[in-house]
Order: sequence, then C-alpha cells, then structure tokens
Amino acid sequence: MLQKRLEPLLSRKRVAIVEACVIGLVSGLAAVLLKQGVELLTLWRTSSTLPLWFALPAIGLGGGWLSGWLVERLAPEASGSGIPQVKAALGFAKIPLNLRVALVKLGSTLLALGSGLSLGRQGPTVQIGAALAAQLSRWVPTSPEYRRQLISAGAAAGLAAGFNAPIAGVLFVVEELLQDFSDLTLGSAILASFIGAVVSRLLGGQGLNLVMDARPISLSVQDLPFLIILGLLAGLLGSLFRSGIFGSLAFFRQFKGLGLPGRIGLAGLITGLVGVFVPVAAIDNTGLQEFLVTGSAGWQLIAIAFVVKFLLTLLAYGSGAAGGIFAPSLVLGAALGCLVSFLAQGVYTGFGAWPLPAELATTTTYALTGMGAFFSAVTGVPITAIVIVFEMTANFNLVLPLMIGSGIAYLVADRANNGSIYNRLLALQGIHLEPVAQANNPWANLKAADLMQRRVETLSSQMSLPEVAQAFSRSHHRGFPVLEGGRLVGIVTQSDLGEATAQGLDNYLTLAEVMTPHPVTVTPQATLPRVLHLLNRLKLSRLPVTEGNKLVGIITRADIIRAESDQVSGELAELGPQAEPSYVVFQQRGPATGRGRLLVPLADPRTAPDLIKIAAAIAHGLHYELECVHVVPVSRSVAPAEAKVDLQRVEPLRQLALSYAENSGLSVHFQVRAAHEIGRTLLEVIKERHIDLVLMGWHHPSLTPGRVISGVVDTLIRQAPCQVVVVRPGRNLTFNHWLIPTAGGPNAQSAQALLPGLLTLGHSPEIQLCTICHPEKGECLTPQHISEMADGLEASLQHPVYTQVLTHPSVSQAIVDLAAICRSDAILLGASRENLLSQVIKGNVPLEIAQQTDITVILLRQVDEATLKGF
Repeated sequence: MLQKRLEPLLSRKRVAIVEACVIGLVSGLAAVLLKQGVELLTLWRTSSTLPLWFALPAIGLGGGWLSGWLVERLAPEASGSGIPQVKAALGFAKIPLNLRVALVKLGSTLLALGSGLSLGRQGPTVQIGAALAAQLSRWVPTSPEYRRQLISAGAAAGLAAGFNAPIAGVLFVVEELLQDFSDLTLGSAILASFIGAVVSRLLGGQGLNLVMDARPISLSVQDLPFLIILGLLAGLLGSLFRSGIFGSLAFFRQFKGLGLPGRIGLAGLITGLVGVFVPVAAIDNTGLQEFLVTGSAGWQLIAIAFVVKFLLTLLAYGSGAAGGIFAPSLVLGAALGCLVSFLAQGVYTGFGAWPLPAELATTTTYALTGMGAFFSAVTGVPITAIVIVFEMTANFNLVLPLMIGSGIAYLVADRANNGSIYNRLLALQGIHLEPVAQANNPWANLKAADLMQRRVETLSSQMSLPEVAQAFSRSHHRGFPVLEGGRLVGIVTQSDLGEATAQGLDNYLTLAEVMTPHPVTVTPQATLPRVLHLLNRLKLSRLPVTEGNKLVGIITRADIIRAESDQVSGELAELGPQAEPSYVVFQQRGPATGRGRLLVPLADPRTAPDLIKIAAAIAHGLHYELECVHVVPVSRSVAPAEAKVDLQRVEPLRQLALSYAENSGLSVHFQVRAAHEIGRTLLEVIKERHIDLVLMGWHHPSLTPGRVISGVVDTLIRQAPCQVVVVRPGRNLTFNHWLIPTAGGPNAQSAQALLPGLLTLGHSPEIQLCTICHPEKGECLTPQHISEMADGLEASLQHPVYTQVLTHPSVSQAIVDLAAICRSDAILLGASRENLLSQVIKGNVPLEIAQQTDITVILLRQVDEATLKGF
C-alpha cells in the first residue's frame, strides 16, 4: 500500500524537476569556480613580479605539465574539450562520467588555462556538468534512457553557465549532442540550463560586457556584400581550423615518449614564449574578445591577433590539454569580423566620390557577426552560434546579420568537412556513433509486452497460509500475484509469508490478510525506461502487467536481461540483405588423427604467427587437429563463387600453417573461402567441419556502443555452438606467470582443460588463482573453496598454484591491479554466453581489462544449452 501511495510522489516528471534543479545548481557553481579561478591565475601570471620573459614560459611549462599529470594519473578521459566524451556517453558508449572525472576536469582546466594555454573553459563546463549529472544518476539509480536525459541536462547546464546563455545550452544539446525533442528531455535541460545560468550570472558576473554603439543596428544594401564575404571567409577559415585540429593531434602523437604532461608542458612553454614577443597572445579569451569587439584596435594588430590565436589554439588542443575551442572560435570570429569591417570602410572611403554611408554597420556589429559565423563553421551548430551571441549581447537587431553570416559559414564549412567534428574526434579513439543516437540503443523500443512472461503462476486470495507455504516450496519463484475472481488484488512474497509465520499467525490467516494489496503495475504498452524506473525507484523485484484489472503477464529483472540479450543477438541478423553462402576457393586436408578440431581464423600475416602459436599449444594439450581458415570478403554485388581471389596473397598463411604441421606433429587442415560475411562463414565452417573449439584473435579493441568486443568475434561469441577462446596478444608470448580469476562453476573445469597446452608456452610456469568479492554484495568463493580448487589444479597440472581473495567494487580494476603486482604474463578469463551479452548493459569486463594492461588476455566463452538448441 505504501508503494502505491509513493508512486505519484515519485513520478518521473516530479523527480526530473528536482534532479534538474540540483544539476543546474551544482553545474552553475562549478562554472563560477572555474571562471573565477582562471581569472585569478591569469591575473597572477600577467602581474607577476618576475620578468615576463621568464614568468610566462616558466608558468606555461609548469602549469601545463601539472595539468597533464593530473589527467594522465587520475582521469585520462578528462583530456581535451570533453564534449566528444559527453557525446559518446549519450550515444551509449562505455565512457566514464562521474565525480572523479568532474573534479579532475575542473582542476586540470584551471591549471591549463591559468598557465596561458589558448583554450576556453566552456567545453570543459559541458563535461563537468554532464559528469556531475551522471554521478547523481548513480547515487539515485535509474534507467539507462533516463540517465542519458540527466547527462544531457548536465551538459546543457554546463554550457549555459559557461556563457550565461541558458537557451544556447539547451539548443546545443538538442542540435549536436542528443538530437532528442522529447518533453522530458527538453524540460530537464531547460530547467537545468536556466538555474545554471542564473547561478553563474549572480555569482560570476556577466559573460560579455559590451557598450553597444548608441545608434541602432540596421542593415543596408551596402552591408550585404560584406556580410556574405564575412560568411564565406568564416566558412573557409573555420574549415581550415578544423583540419588544423586533426593535424595538430597527429603531430603530437609523434611525441608519445613525452607523455601527456610533457606534451601539454611543451605547448605551454611555446605559448609563453610567444606571449613575451607578442603581448596580445598573453591576454585571456574574455579580455581579447572585448578588446576586438569594441573595434578600438588597428587592423594590423587585429590581423596579428587572429594569426597568433589561430596557431596557439591548434597547438594547445593538439597537445591534449583540458580546454575547449568555443571561446577561441568566438575570439577568432570577432577578429575576422573586424577585418571585414575595415575592408568595407576602406572600399567606400577609397573612392573620393563615394562617402562612407551613414547606414553602414559598425565594427562592433561585424565583430559580433563574425563571432557567430566562425563558431558555426567550426562546431557545425549554426542555431546555437546565433543564440549564444544574441544572449551575450541581448540585442535583437543582431539576429539578422548573425543569420546571414552563420548560415553562409555553416554551408561552406559543411561542404568542406565530412560530418561532425566531435564524431571525427571520437573516431580517432575507435568510437563510432550512428548519426542518430537512438540507433545505438537497440532496447529503446522494447515494451512491457516484449519483456513479460505470459504464463504466470498465481495464488488465490482465499488460500490458507500453510497452502501458500506449500506453493512456495514447489516453485522457484519468490513472489506470486494474488487473484480474486480473476482480478489482480495483490502480491505476496516470501518475506510477507515469513513475517506472518514468525508471529505464529500462519494457521489463522488467509492470503488476503498478509499480501500487499493494490500492487504497482504497468500496462503492456509501458516502455523499458518506465519499467526500469519503477523497479529501481520502488525497489521492486517483480512488476505485474495488467490490462484494466486483468493480469496478462509479469516482469522480473531476469526477464529484462534476457530480452535485451535476445535483442542484441537478433539485431545483427536483421540488418541489410541476406548474404549468400560462402564458396570454398582452396582447401588442403591433413589426416584425421585428433580427438577433436580447433578452428583458427587467419587474416593478417603479421598477427597470424602469434595466434597459431597459441592455438597449436592448446591443440597439443587437447590432442586436437588444427583447422586453419582464411576468409576473403567480397562485395555483396558479386557472388562468392564468381569472385576473383588472389591465392598468392594467401600463400604466406598456408606456409605458416604447414610449418606448424611439420614442426609440431599436429594434423593441420587449411582452406580459403570467399564470402559476403566473415562471421557467418565461420559459423558455416564450424557446422561443416564439426569444430569443437574456436580460437579468435582480438587485436583492435572497439568501443562502439552495443558491442562486446568486435563485430566478427561478437558473432561467434553469441552464436557458435562450441567453446570460443578469444586472445588479445600482449607484449610477449612467453607465459611464466598466469592469473586466473574465478567465481567457481563450469569455467574452472574448462580452464583446467586448456591449461596443460598453454603452460608449454612458458618456463616453470606459476598460476595465481583469485576471486573478487564485492564490498557490498559480499557473494564470492570462500578461502577454503578456492584453496580446494587450487589443490585440484596443482595436482593435475604439476605446477604451483597460489590463491588470492580480494575485495574490490570493480572486478576489472581488481584484476588489473593484481596482474601488475604478480607481474603476470597472461590473464585467463571465463564467461558464459549470457554473461557476455549482459556486459553490454552492465559493463564490458574483458574490454576494460584489455584497455588497462599490455599483457595477454585470454577469454574463454563457455558453450550453453541455449546456443546448442538454437543452432
């Protein structure tokens, strides 16, 4: 009954209002702290008692190095502007956003900007706001879709607080990051942006203080050609600026030996040296922006400021420093607008017969129009660009020139560039987002009808409690819906029954007197976010599905995991036209002498030797034959049987396979197939050749949302009817120290079967067997149990086995830390098919481990009955 009463108070919209207010308040305070901190550090840097020729380079070097050290050691995902990371998180990629990221971003940005690097603080405020909102969503658990909306509200509040522009904050999220116009998303973002901007304005002051010309802004026919010229120049130079960003990133990647602190310190040193000889480079973004917009400088100084700011911003961004390109883009646009204004005045005053028209717009108007135009060209968000400048000046007369300049600049830049700058930056990190973020969420359209179990065990409200106890004893369920006259009237759990039994009332009461009446329900049309919201908010373990008062199904948390896993498994098979079966181009058979067959797909001659070396060791230990296959992908427009295949290019792989046959005594088979789909072809080989074990290489980890590891590997993990071993080769393939995390179960036996062969790849190998306990859940193997497992392994392998029981909230981090302590050469992980698929939802442990260590990671996927039935 209490849950039913709480439901209206915990409605999504009411909770969203409270959360949006908190997000806006905290994001606004963080933006104010960042703004005032940067201003204080800039004032200290430029007014130091030390000589400027020493102070500026020294502070740039030291502050830049310290900023990079913070990011590298505490939160690598806090580098750069932060907006690509937020966009990836909103696109369901596995990108950390939490309080740690927010604090490191705040500190590193303070140091980077305070040391003089030519970057802005508004991009970092977007990531800070989003990270704080993400942390709030962890403290108050909610659905993945609703968490995404909270993060978008935090991003909007961060940008609004950074520019004192609440409307622009909302528009940027809608136009670039989220592309979601739902009422809840817009409502949360608008409220958070408004509060963030109010807090920033009250505590941090105005964003841009301008004394506009006394005469009103009006456009004349004489202005139109020059506004068009301004838009064209902004589009071209903005495109050049975008290209320069990627060029600078590529340049600094050549200096990996310096590390992130060294690269940022070098950028700070160069910026300081330039500031000594070109004083305008030492002015912060706000001061330089106001200096340019007022039009009080000569065109020569403005041109120098444009060139210097252009190059120093590229230098700073390419180094990986924490800082954004929003403010530098506005400064560059203001300088460009001033130069075009001088051009317009020069054209009209250069001819004696042409006096300067009184209606010609002022330099300030051109500068503000240039700000919006250049910003639009660089970021690709013209509407946001117009609104930002409008909100900073609060002058309606600027809207028309802004629309002309920003629109033309956007069109020119869009033709010159390939897609969003943030998508391209993410692609450099191996993260590929679909154009619409909804496409990356394969579960967004799931309804309660897709999740529920339609056959429901129910109890009658008139049953006695002993009868209810017997029903619980005969079933694996821990709760039952209660019906009366075919209508749902309540729900009963084991805890309800236990309380009545403890009071000694079980022989006197009926089920109607102990059940929870009026249970919380959903309709079959309820969305997955709605279902998750109720389960999490009200701490429910099951949710009845009703049409009116009629019970039509029930949803448990296990049903959600199962439905989402099926959705992920099925989505790949439904994309695009069906591929034709593969065609065997070449095959060479060895003698059938083994107890089974191990399949090794070979693709790259450079990585194949490592893979086949491990496969041969396992095959020796299991007495298996080695089945090597190379798949040649062909276009869908060509039938595999008609494709031209150059077997000369495959010859090195064949020779490699034959050399192992000669040197190791293994029976090796080799075949080449032409196919439309590699994953499907490997499944064909598994079925035709009766494969018992597949060993796959994993050389290029992908962070693409919805994937466990990578495309082909995922296909075999999900669908192969045999065991699958995935190998991410490390720095060497001599395995003397093994780390084997375990939670008990069938994977321990499978690992024990693989180890005899794998141990031959080392000299006097040792095995560290460990189990990870969660500090709150507390469910793990006991020291006695893991010790018994170690004794069994040691007896069968004849090698020392040590044990370790760890308590840590993160399984992946605990394994990485233990591997470093034990100086492990290889990590052997085990997982069932269902567990691997649920990692898409809960966190990809193998990928997290592989990203944080350079040793070999071997993942064993256990075959399950569901896979065998579906094949």
